[in-house]
Amino acid sequence: MTAVPALSVPMTGSQAFDTQQLHGTRYVLYFYPKDNTPGCTTEGGDFRDQHAAFVAAGVKVFGASRDSIKSHEGFKAKMAFPFDLASDPDETLCNAFGVMKMKNMYGKQVRGIERSTFVVNEKGQIVKEWRGVKVPGHVAEVLAFVQTMK
Repeated sequence: MTAVPALSVPMTGSQAFDTQQLHGTRYVLYFYPKDNTPGCTTEGGDFRDQHAAFVAAGVKVFGASRDSIKSHEGFKAKMAFPFDLASDPDETLCNAFGVMKMKNMYGKQVRGIERSTFVVNEKGQIVKEWRGVKVPGHVAEVLAFVQTMK
């Protein structure tokens, strides 16, 4: 198991996303490329729709992308997300989790976030990760995993 490094980035709501403050908490951190894009909207909506089940399993949910807090606040309000979104324009969080990749976008190579999800236990260790995520069925798979955690 890999330990999550100590770091802090701005987040919607009143607090920063701070891995030290999250010690003792189980959480899901999902990385997505961009606010208000089709796949990211669907994925966020799936996490929103299953949020009560994650809470019942004793797991918090956080989303993260390189978008600004202002963009995140609008996206969160529009989608009625019951969870916060971490803003990582400097790629501090992205680099710590190794989610920055070269991708093909309309025939051009661009650097961006590879859609990825991580489950972190109360000791601050990554216990499960999904990389190169395809949105359909993904949130159900993550939920099924966290429901097996003791």
